[in-house]
Parts: sequence; C-alpha cells; structure tokens
Amino acid sequence: MKEHGKKIGEMEFDGLITDITPRSITSAGIIGKTAEETTFKRGTLFGKNENGVLSLYDGSGTPDCILCEDTVVGTAEDVSAAVYIAGCFDPAKLTVKDGYVLTEADKTKLRQNGIILKSAAKAE
Repeated sequence: MKEHGKKIGEMEFDGLITDITPRSITSAGIIGKTAEETTFKRGTLFGKNENGVLSLYDGSGTPDCILCEDTVVGTAEDVSAAVYIAGCFDPAKLTVKDGYVLTEADKTKLRQNGIILKSAAKAE
C-alpha cells in the first residue's frame, strides 16, 4: 500500500530565496577539493574555473551559482552538489570568501546569468 500522506522531510525558512520570479532553477555542480575538509553552507556563492570546477567566490573570475544545501568537501576528491543556477536571492544571506564584498560588477554578472539579488522584505 502506498503512503501518499507520509512526511518526507523538513524545511525551515532561512530567507535565502526572496521571490518566486525568476523561478529558482537547480543543477549539479562539481566543487573542487580543498586544502582541509570544509563544510560549505547553503547560500555559498561559487565561481567556476575554465575546467568547470566550482570554488568559493573571491572576486576572481565570474560568480556562477549558489549552493542549495550544506555540503562537506574533503581533501581527496571533488564533490558533486546541488546548486542554484537561477532565482531571486537575498544578498545578505550569501557567503563569499572572508574579506570579500560583492561588487556591482559581480551583481551584474549574476543577473546576466539569471541570478537576481534582492533583499527580503522586513516583517512588520
């Protein structure tokens, strides 16, 4: 017998996604291995190198996608992960390399690729 009403998971509102337009589109990405085991949090912004491998965005290259869920990356091999390649996101919820601040040029590049940055409305 099928269990159509069975609960399959939890979802907690975190404010990362701020609008339904443009719609969020996910894809798979390959995050490059790191010097030490690292847990990248949902909302981490990645850039893509010439080989198509993702790394924490630090202002070099082009910002490419946003991590969908917390992902552990080790030192031995690259890791496949779900990423947002389009959608509307709160810039205050994005994670980039420590000390780096997104520029207007970064925001323009993201917008050209379908990622819109818009702050969430304040709750009254």
